Amino acid sequence: TEIKNLESEVAKNQEALDKATAIREKQLAEFNEEEKDLLESISALKAAVTVLSKHQGGAFLQLPQSHILGVAATIQHELQKHAALLQGIITPSQKRVAASFIQSPQDYFDAKPTFKQSYAPQSGEIFGILTQML
Repeated sequence: TEIKNLESEVAKNQEALDKATAIREKQLAEFNEEEKDLLESISALKAAVTVLSKHQGGAFLQLPQSHILGVAATIQHELQKHAALLQGIITPSQKRVAASFIQSPQDYFDAKPTFKQSYAPQSGEIFGILTQML
């Protein structure tokens, strides 16, 4: 009977070990997927920062429309995808600026201010927000 009790205990322990192993494997897969996703996000933000940094100052006016829209799409995607992670990093006012940029990115690069934009172009602020998100 003692051998049967020990065999039963070993079987229970093996079952618990198998369950724990399955949980760890699932957690590892989730971690790897999240890590891959975050690395892709970092890469996309770095690309957006690179595009904007090449056109800092007066050169913003020469930025192709496709690049502007690409940066806006990247910001929108990353803000939605990682809202929880960015909650303590991006301030509400920065979120409003980013949302305004996403809605109307060309206004941030106009040569002349419009009613939607202050007299100082806000592209530098968008650049700062992107840098902060990294």
